Amino acid sequence: MVKSRRVYVLLILVVLSFFLIHFLPCSNNVRMEEKPSPVHILILSSWRSGSSFTGQIFSQHPSVFYLMEPAWHVWVKMYQNSAKVLHMAVRDLVRSVFLCDMSVFDAYMSSQKKKSDLFQWETSRALCSPPACDSFSRSDIITAGNCKTICGKYPFSKVEEACKTYSHVAIKEVRFFDLKVLYPLLTDPSLNLKIIHLVRDPRAVFRSRENTMADLKRDSNIVVGSQRTQGKMGPYNTMQVICKSHVEIYKAGSQATPSFLKDRYLLVRYEDIVRDPLAKAAQMYRFAELHFTPELQKWVHNITHGKGHGAQAFDIGSRDALRVSQAWRKTLPFQKIEKVQNVCKDAMDLLGYRLIQSEEEQKNLLLDLSFAPNSS
Repeated sequence: MVKSRRVYVLLILVVLSFFLIHFLPCSNNVRMEEKPSPVHILILSSWRSGSSFTGQIFSQHPSVFYLMEPAWHVWVKMYQNSAKVLHMAVRDLVRSVFLCDMSVFDAYMSSQKKKSDLFQWETSRALCSPPACDSFSRSDIITAGNCKTICGKYPFSKVEEACKTYSHVAIKEVRFFDLKVLYPLLTDPSLNLKIIHLVRDPRAVFRSRENTMADLKRDSNIVVGSQRTQGKMGPYNTMQVICKSHVEIYKAGSQATPSFLKDRYLLVRYEDIVRDPLAKAAQMYRFAELHFTPELQKWVHNITHGKGHGAQAFDIGSRDALRVSQAWRKTLPFQKIEKVQNVCKDAMDLLGYRLIQSEEEQKNLLLDLSFAPNSS
């Protein structure tokens, strides 16, 4: 009787072993497929470089949670410091946002904060659709104006709640001047970070900055110091620092790069986007592991082939994007062009922007002023 019971127990153990060997790998596969690791995208740029529009290419994607310049809050709170000193605080905030930990804003915002207290929150489609707002569908193309009117009353907790429901988290930021500052994020095992480095012709940036000088005053003071923003050379001093930062970022991202940067850095020129919006959007989506839906293809075409002039800061309405990108050639005096070219020559040579040598060249609007970036 005892012997037969032992045989019975052994049979049960054999059956259990067979089950564990043959079925556990399947259950592991199921667990792995349940929720892939989020992809984190940093659009790294400078002011007036087309970054708000480029950010919208990601914001309008139904798989993306997007925030525009969250580090604005750091600079507003700590404006007496330099950009270099603030790099660490900005990096820590960006990391927390990527991980959907919005408690990081407690250090920079009121304890009574609402979702609408977040800088440019209405430019985020994710904050204008469920669960952050119930008035639109997650698949809708949502304008900032419509969102701001309807979706502002929700609590700040909705920001974190919404973030955790997306496969991609994208941030547009203009407050990094050194790619090496981001190396800890690129080597952080909790992040899957990809960097899109957006640049624009410095002459176009300079002209656009002239139109929005009052809006950029505090930022310019942080970038170069309040004394160096004064006088006729003030705007050129700021451009010199911005151009130098683009050179250093590009060199770090594309020349003799560390192994952890492989396939995680992409240079994009705004002029190339407006020349062929669908092709460049498709390239950026592939880089970010996103599908370019027919609805988004239609939106990208329409918003870059309108009649608007894009004169307002953060204006991302429909416009003739190619014409707007070249407007500086008609409006910027040649004397100013020469000064910008002088302080930004290294950046222009490296990033593929041809210098204008005379007023006659400036007037020749058929002259193509761009070429392939120099990666040598």
